[in-house]
Amino acid sequence: MKPRCEADPKFLWDFTHMFESQKAWETAYAECETAIGALASLAGTLCESAQTFRAGLDTVNATMQKLELVYLYAMLHFSSDNSDPEHQAMQGRATNLIVAANTAVAFLEPEILSCDEATIRSYLDCPELAVYRHTVENILRGRAHMLSKEQETMLAAMTDVRGNASNIFEMLHHVDMSFPPMIDEEGNEAPLTHGNFGVYRESSDTRVRHEAFAKYFGEFKKYINTFAATYAASVKTDTFFSNVRGFDNACEAALFDSNVPVEVYDRLIDTVHESLGTMKRYLAVRQKMLGLETLSTYDLYCPMIGDIDMKVDYEQAKALVKKATAPLGEEYAKLLDRAYSEHWIDVYENKGKTTGAFSCGVFGVHPYVLLNYTDTLDDAFTLAHELGHAMHSYYSDTTQPYVNHDYKIMVAEVASTVNEVLMTKYLLSVETDKKRRAYILNNFLESFRTTIFRQTLFAEFERIAHDMYQSGTPLTAQTLSDAYRKLNELYYEGAEVGELHQYEWAVIPHFYNAFYVYQYATGFSSAVAIADHIWETGDASDYLAFLKTGGSDYPLEELKIAGVDLTKPDTVKNAMKVFAECLDEFEQLLKEI
Repeated sequence: MKPRCEADPKFLWDFTHMFESQKAWETAYAECETAIGALASLAGTLCESAQTFRAGLDTVNATMQKLELVYLYAMLHFSSDNSDPEHQAMQGRATNLIVAANTAVAFLEPEILSCDEATIRSYLDCPELAVYRHTVENILRGRAHMLSKEQETMLAAMTDVRGNASNIFEMLHHVDMSFPPMIDEEGNEAPLTHGNFGVYRESSDTRVRHEAFAKYFGEFKKYINTFAATYAASVKTDTFFSNVRGFDNACEAALFDSNVPVEVYDRLIDTVHESLGTMKRYLAVRQKMLGLETLSTYDLYCPMIGDIDMKVDYEQAKALVKKATAPLGEEYAKLLDRAYSEHWIDVYENKGKTTGAFSCGVFGVHPYVLLNYTDTLDDAFTLAHELGHAMHSYYSDTTQPYVNHDYKIMVAEVASTVNEVLMTKYLLSVETDKKRRAYILNNFLESFRTTIFRQTLFAEFERIAHDMYQSGTPLTAQTLSDAYRKLNELYYEGAEVGELHQYEWAVIPHFYNAFYVYQYATGFSSAVAIADHIWETGDASDYLAFLKTGGSDYPLEELKIAGVDLTKPDTVKNAMKVFAECLDEFEQLLKEI
């Protein structure tokens, strides 16, 4: 694998859009240090008048805006090459700055809550403070969970410690771990990496799939006790913070900031459980199509339709995304052109680069998208997915002021998945060959399996792990792996859950951001409904209005703008209905071909 310094610059991010040079970043870093030092002087002034209230909030947000840019510059450099000591140092320094800032503003919410609520609400009636209404009202909503100023200062100082488990996981996973080489489909020795594991897992050659699976998860098994201790530390930290703030459990605490009832989380799990019979039918189709006596978990990712050339190089993927998202309008298309030409996207894998893919909005600049592109149709869908995130960030950042620009995780996966569903609909609309149509439907069915069923399985695992700890059950490699195996046996009834598959939980980075992954499932369900509406009516106006809301309202309310109400079970049930209908069509095509 090439080191970062040997990568082609035309496929790399352009960091000069954030800072012209490392020197400019150092200057901004020093300015942030000074600004953070001045924040303490605001304590005790907020409630004096509407003017001091606004002045305090303006100063805090101006400081945070500058600090966010400094931090993201360091974080993106680190993501491009985790092994670079200079990038590690930048990330560490920027994180320290975040800790200092959080400590400096720890007084803010307790001070607001110490003021007379009627007085604060009278301040919000002033036109010049309208921009802070949602933020302040959300703080007032959290009164029951706010601690004293001294306690909040202490908790803020623990920000860096709170991220230790995730940091340990990242360094072990991305930097220290390596995998033995394997024999590819042509019989040649080939490297096995985080980036190409997914490619081998999709191989039509059973031997290749099994070998990749065994060698990849076999390495995680070697370190499984370390991963268990690391994840247990994360769960314990989640539980500590939820307990000290007076929540019933860590799930309730995680969902509180977005004002999402725990019932939405649990209802998702219950609704997916109701459709596990359809998943069992889908797995039976897969086993039959692959001609296997026993369907194993390492057989779940390969296409069921063979002899189809669906390779998509990066240039083809760029064009495909534009065609698929054409219903979103000309402005959207022009933004995609900018993303392609202005180096918003870091395309290919290099040594030390963060695995997977992500999009990172940078307020006042533009979003940055990380890929590890390997020329598959899945990678083309990943490009569409991450550009959905990027456009959501761009529309929110350019419509909302800084205080309201950042949308919540609850809605974060909607825009990305709308793009994926639109791409599927576009491909099916232009494809007449029955075998290729079946291949595309297979891909769509896999999106349901991996994004609704699999992510809900992950969500249920998080619930179980946190409940185990809270009830006094030790979180060990054995207890965690047993719980994960049982869930896989439930969700994938009919497939053999191999011994190594029970360690898959150790691979998932999102578990270190507790109770995050369920939103992939609710987001996908929401996106199916939104994309159907846009495709059938040609009207994307409500959806584009939703993209511009940022964090100006609670997520469930923002989704209602786009026609989705997750407080009811209808959206997830409808997605399960679409899954069953697609499976019906897929089975019919299989009979015809």
